Amino acid sequence: MKETVKIAKFGSVVPISGSDFVREVSQAPPEVWVVVLLYKDGYQECGVLLRCLEELATKYPATKFVKIISTDCIPNYPDRNLPTLLVYNNSAVKANYVGLRSFGRRCTPESVALVLCQSDPVLNDGQNGSDTSSQAVMDGVRRRILERVVKDHEERGDGYSSD
Repeated sequence: MKETVKIAKFGSVVPISGSDFVREVSQAPPEVWVVVLLYKDGYQECGVLLRCLEELATKYPATKFVKIISTDCIPNYPDRNLPTLLVYNNSAVKANYVGLRSFGRRCTPESVALVLCQSDPVLNDGQNGSDTSSQAVMDGVRRRILERVVKDHEERGDGYSSD
């Protein structure tokens, strides 16, 4: 019980500036994973990924999600690389994903979650810090993908068959 109380609660995608980056990202506690969205307003792809991250932030409140205008973070960062996700833990970049294609043909919260958790337990639901929690997160993501596929198939309801 006490461990659950100690876990930080975030729950949203927080906008930061270049001057906030070190404090909010690099100096985050070692047990906190930070997902950084490099974006620019007016780019449709950035909006798609932001909506996915907003949903994930509410589901995994012990993972910190921030967004920063790309050129505020990295001067002259090329717009062709937007959106970009950087994953930090323990003051170091653990992964980076450039563009929506990193998340499959259709960028959904589930596809983003699967990619983020491929090698590290990035998403944390705040229940506990153990590996079983990471496995539970992955199982939940897989279950939601299957539910979405079934729902999409049922909504077609026009005799569509995958045969």
